[in-house]
Amino acid sequence: MKNNVTIKDVAKLAGVSISTVSRVINDSKPVTDEVKQRVLDVIKETGYVPNPLARSLVTKKSKLLGVIVPEVSDSFVNEIVNGIECVTKMYGYDILLANTYSEKSQELKSIDLLKAKQVEGIVMISWTLDEDHIKSINNSGIPATYISKTAQTFDVYTVSTNNEDATYDMTKYLIDKGHKEIALIMTSEADTILETERRRGYERALTDNNIAINPDIIRYGNTDHDNGYKVMAELLDEGIKPDAVFVTGDEAAIGAINAILDKGYNVPNDISVAGFNNTKLSKMYRPKLTTVGQPLYDMGAVAMRMVIKMINGETLEEKKFVLPYEIIERESVIEKK
Repeated sequence: MKNNVTIKDVAKLAGVSISTVSRVINDSKPVTDEVKQRVLDVIKETGYVPNPLARSLVTKKSKLLGVIVPEVSDSFVNEIVNGIECVTKMYGYDILLANTYSEKSQELKSIDLLKAKQVEGIVMISWTLDEDHIKSINNSGIPATYISKTAQTFDVYTVSTNNEDATYDMTKYLIDKGHKEIALIMTSEADTILETERRRGYERALTDNNIAINPDIIRYGNTDHDNGYKVMAELLDEGIKPDAVFVTGDEAAIGAINAILDKGYNVPNDISVAGFNNTKLSKMYRPKLTTVGQPLYDMGAVAMRMVIKMINGETLEEKKFVLPYEIIERESVIEKK
């Protein structure tokens, strides 16, 4: 049979009306078991694939879900997307992925595009979420869940970890390893809830262990390798050689390691380095990175499951879903003698 089989061809071969074929495909109205089987046999024999747009007009469901990401190649993002994709397949949905390159104008355009494509739900991953994003999605009427360092500011459905406690625990871990001068390189200088929580966790751990807070070794960079390298190199060029460096992003932490090595020091013998997120990159680089393990795959899976529950009219017990973290011990931190 030719590849461009139509619903009209299926109806003719099965000896039924077009509307009957439509009812079988969409399971919209009952037909007899004998007729249903006959139609299904013809569909299998011919390889007929229903037109998704035409089907959505009948069922009022597109079976499409939108995912907005700031940078699809980012290791943090793609591990979350893996979790999202697993859940969408499990529930028989397809994904429309919008890569915005962290540009707000592109994020807003992506929301409009996904609305035009009649997606049933959206997961939005954004480095900086603001009221314009929330308003745009709310106005679309599309159920949404957000993964963003600024999402906690808004009354929206979010998935995250407890960043203050995680930062506290990693700082305490470094202290327990004998490190007293611990530099903190945060991956954003923006005054967000995330950065406030992380700095608070770091400072609280120092205070609880009678270590003075030194503002000179608290620096800001970005999530990428080059910025982690740049900030670490600046510290060393200023004559500041800390016992340990805690970088709140794995890729930036690896950049910091490379800067330390290029300046003639050893990791971890001269300076220990810790990261945040436990991306695949943290296990591939040598020395393997000690890091805060965020369950990135699970974050994506939970975010999409929340969206599907909303689509199905199910009740969500909480809006802000907080997942557990752990300290992953590897090779980049050593116990100081």
